[in-house]
Amino acid sequence: MIMKKTNVRRMAVPGVLCAVFTAVSAWHSVKYNDARIIKPMDYSEYTFRIQDLPMILSIGFIILYVLYLFCLLMKKIRVRKSIEANTQTVRSISPGYGLFGFFGLFGFFGFWTYSVDKTIFPFVFFVFFGFFGYFYTAKLSGTLMDERFRENQVKAGAAANKTALTIIFAAVLVLGQGRLIGSLEFTLIAFVIAVSLALALERFLSQYLLYRYDQEDGFEESGE
Repeated sequence: MIMKKTNVRRMAVPGVLCAVFTAVSAWHSVKYNDARIIKPMDYSEYTFRIQDLPMILSIGFIILYVLYLFCLLMKKIRVRKSIEANTQTVRSISPGYGLFGFFGLFGFFGFWTYSVDKTIFPFVFFVFFGFFGYFYTAKLSGTLMDERFRENQVKAGAAANKTALTIIFAAVLVLGQGRLIGSLEFTLIAFVIAVSLALALERFLSQYLLYRYDQEDGFEESGE
């Protein structure tokens, strides 16, 4: 219980501080800086003002916070897998991890940032959609990891990998033939989106299929 409260504080406290600082910076920008950076502007002609610093820092803090959450999640996943490798049951996890999938919505900001200053990095956030699969992983918490379960785990992983690789191969085959809509930039954007979504689908399917296979086996046993 103490460990869980510590983990919650590690995620919540920086998030609250980041939100407060961003709110204060936005108020300052609207009140004293003509809402610069908040409202759309032509960044090709942007010149730095000292009044822009709070909003610039806020954006930096938001990016660092998202990366911080991602690192915490990856660390948690590695620890969980290490424990599962030495146990006979699936470790209990909270379905709340699936909420990280909503970070995938940040990927749509890529269309805005590209129109403003040609930045395409936000499209990578589509990868986070894969974390919705943890809703199904949570349902398997405490499941006995017998030989059949491990076989289903391998089968689910293989099916998910095959699907993702097929999508990536198709993207390479189609987009590699030339410019999309007459633009190399659009071709690159389409490829980044396709790969990000393929990786997200692989993460989601590996967990969803494992849950489905386990449920089907349980249904067959009950039927017998």
